[in-house]
Order: sequence, then structure tokens, then C-alpha cells
Amino acid sequence: MAKQRGTRLIANNKKAYHDYFIEDKYEAGIALAGTEVKSLRMGKCSIKESFIRIENEEAYIYQMHISPYEKGNIFNKDPLRTRKLLLHKYEIHKLIGAQKAKGYTLVPLQVYFKDSLVKVEIGLARGKKLYDKREDIAKKDMKREAERDFKIRNLG
Repeated sequence: MAKQRGTRLIANNKKAYHDYFIEDKYEAGIALAGTEVKSLRMGKCSIKESFIRIENEEAYIYQMHISPYEKGNIFNKDPLRTRKLLLHKYEIHKLIGAQKAKGYTLVPLQVYFKDSLVKVEIGLARGKKLYDKREDIAKKDMKREAERDFKIRNLG
């Protein structure tokens, strides 16, 4: 079987962009079992409630749901198990420093295939206040209305 080239999105975390200001992004690999990779190839993954913690200088992703592979029987793992993220030590140290000094949190933004490898995009994020969220919603509404007006003007 030939290797696929390019990137293919598996799961996206739109909620993270709504709840946080994303300051910086990192790319990390995930340590997975074989049946989990097959399930991801079928697109069965959710990262809506997932979060990332750094323990003992290693990064882990919690609550990432990968549905069991149908033909995997005894080889299937727990869908919500904790999975290790593969990052360089200097990246982990940089993330630890940012979390301690500035009160940032780590949020998974998307899961995707890069060539044949499964990758997670991690966001170094700062929480939004309620008024920030309202401001974003108002901007989106104004943009949508402007596009609608532009479309109506050009059709008529």
C-alpha cells in the first residue's frame, strides 16, 4: 500500500477557539495502539472534552475519545484512556514554564494525519472572559450580515 502524502483532518476542536485565546501552537505525535490508528483512519475521534497535562516531564492527553475498531475484538483499548504525547524535552520545558509563569493551559486544537502519522495540534491558551466571548459572537454576526448584504447587492 502506498503512503498517503499531505495532511488529512480527523477531528477539530471549535470549542477551544470559542473558550480560549490561542497564543501559540505546537505539533505533537501520539502513542497509539494499532486498532486505534485504524479507527482514526475511519474518522472516529472526538476531542471536544479533552485536555492536556504535563506530568513527570511527559505530556499526556486525557478524555480523547477514539471509538473502538469494529473488527478489533480483543485488541481494542479503552476509548477514553490516557495517551502519551510525543514532544521534544525543550518543548515540554517551554510549555511548563509558560503554564507556571503566565497561567496558560494546554488545549488540543485538532487531530490529523500528516503523511501516515497521527498528529495533534496543541494550543497554548489563555481563558476568555464572558464579555470576550460576547464580543467574538457579535463580530461573527456582523461579518455574516455584511457577506449577506454583499451577496444580495451583487445578485440584484
